[in-house]
Amino acid sequence: MKKIVVALCALAAVAACNDNPNGFIVEGTIRGDLENGTKIFLKKTDEKNQPIDVDTTTVEEGKFLFQGESDIPELHYIFIDKIRGNIPFIVENGEIELKAQKDSLGLAKIKGTLQNDLFADFLKNSREISLKAMSMNEDMRRAASATPRDEATMASLREEYFELQEEAKSFELDYVKNNPNALISALIIDKVLTTNALSEDEVQQMYEALSPEIKATKVGKGIKEKLDKKKSTSVGSKAPNFSAPTPTGEELALHDVLGKVTIVDFWAAWCKPCRIENPNVVKVYHKYHEKGLNILSVSLDKKAEDWKQAILDDGLVWNHVSNVDYFDEIAQLYGVNAIPATFILDENGVIVAKNLRGNDLETQIASMLQ
Repeated sequence: MKKIVVALCALAAVAACNDNPNGFIVEGTIRGDLENGTKIFLKKTDEKNQPIDVDTTTVEEGKFLFQGESDIPELHYIFIDKIRGNIPFIVENGEIELKAQKDSLGLAKIKGTLQNDLFADFLKNSREISLKAMSMNEDMRRAASATPRDEATMASLREEYFELQEEAKSFELDYVKNNPNALISALIIDKVLTTNALSEDEVQQMYEALSPEIKATKVGKGIKEKLDKKKSTSVGSKAPNFSAPTPTGEELALHDVLGKVTIVDFWAAWCKPCRIENPNVVKVYHKYHEKGLNILSVSLDKKAEDWKQAILDDGLVWNHVSNVDYFDEIAQLYGVNAIPATFILDENGVIVAKNLRGNDLETQIASMLQ
């Protein structure tokens, strides 16, 4: 099954109280023609955001039931066999009521516990922004297909869309500020941290404002771990050493390839932004290698053949390593949860800059190798 992309409108809030201290009950109703015995899957995601099975039941007369116990509130998903989409909600101890139409699972109504009630409130506001975006996209499509193309309308819509993006960002950040006891707040912080949308200091402040209950959740602990790892690879820190197999199978360590300047480049064959940036990195490498620039690329590919072919296709003639294990322990060591990600080291292996691309990358390398 493909990786689940966790949209913010699938997140929810957390609270300490439970309606049923003995466990949770999820009572679901699915409208539409759904045969008795159709399988219903309860899933969550693992550390690599891959879906894993939690429980399975069946539909009878349009209804299904899940029961269990939950030590901490956690985001889960309902999947229906052979039906597209899923229903995100929060598993927490208490009685949870879920109603959905089989052809529009994303519009399910969820209530019954404080977290899921808050989830519904957040989702309502999030959907309003999504509907505005959908309307703009439709207007943009009509303007683009007009004869002649309605360039003035398209330009105006682009401006409105950028404003809507800022509105969505402000809505999320305001939610975090106003709801420090909400799981949704932690999930927003986690997304901001993953996408580098704010500085590490700003994210740290947002995390510190969360309630103790939220910090104790799985996502809360994950944020702290990521922040701690980012501190260990912040500018001015000594880059952690690591080793991994090269394309030909030998083990190669970072400290074995340090130059006057070294770029540690996290990438993958499947990463389009990485592949777009590769020609620039190739140019910089050929221009400055004889002056002391070395590169160690760390691939986060899942297939060795894809990794090796991309090296050849893009002309990446420097050192490469990979465990061929997606966001593996090396990525975790460096706090990398999105690529491309680059770390520029001096001759002592100290990190002097991070995540530079394009002209900024060459400017930094040139300044260090004058």
